[in-house]
Amino acid sequence: MKIAFINGSPKVKNSTSEYILKTLKPLLPKEYELIEYHFRTSHLSNHDMEQMAECNVLVFAFPLYVDGIPSHLIHCLYELEMFFNTKSEKKIVVYSLVNCGFYEGHQNVIALEIMKNWCVKAKLNWGQGLGIGGGGMLPMLAGVPEGQGPKKNLSMALKTIAGSISAAATADNIFVSPNFPRFAYKLGAEMGWRQQGKANGLKPKDLFMQR
Repeated sequence: MKIAFINGSPKVKNSTSEYILKTLKPLLPKEYELIEYHFRTSHLSNHDMEQMAECNVLVFAFPLYVDGIPSHLIHCLYELEMFFNTKSEKKIVVYSLVNCGFYEGHQNVIALEIMKNWCVKAKLNWGQGLGIGGGGMLPMLAGVPEGQGPKKNLSMALKTIAGSISAAATADNIFVSPNFPRFAYKLGAEMGWRQQGKANGLKPKDLFMQR
């Protein structure tokens, strides 16, 4: 089986999407061929699209932007849609791993519906989606063992979706929140915003200004 890992984060490095794909990778059979892509701009090369057309599975990982998909990734999906529609229909199965800064994983439900509808337009097969809450904290938890602490729910979900990918199977979407108190997550996020504001010459009251 040939699998494409597609990082749809606009960040050059150290993104949550990168972390999620890196965590998923060792859960898949080693004999599978894995090709990795990073969509950071709004355009794809014909070479990359030709390669993806030869894959059995496409795995997208990206952050939630305004309850939807990052604009550069939307344009890439449009290009892929046009490209796949020029090919004879193939059994390519699509999986999507969407993370957000909200605590609740179900905040990603609309983005997953968008990806599912895109599969129809692109003549691909929808496999499964994973909505991940608390995404912003994940890269900071790299030292925490998988399956433990705040990462317990995510580790279980990734094992489940890895099984679906290995079988190219269709399954219900999964939504997970971190194993971490919601109030503590909110306090940590607010502290981070204040630190960023201070680094940019802003006072706490400036963060609440309305324009």
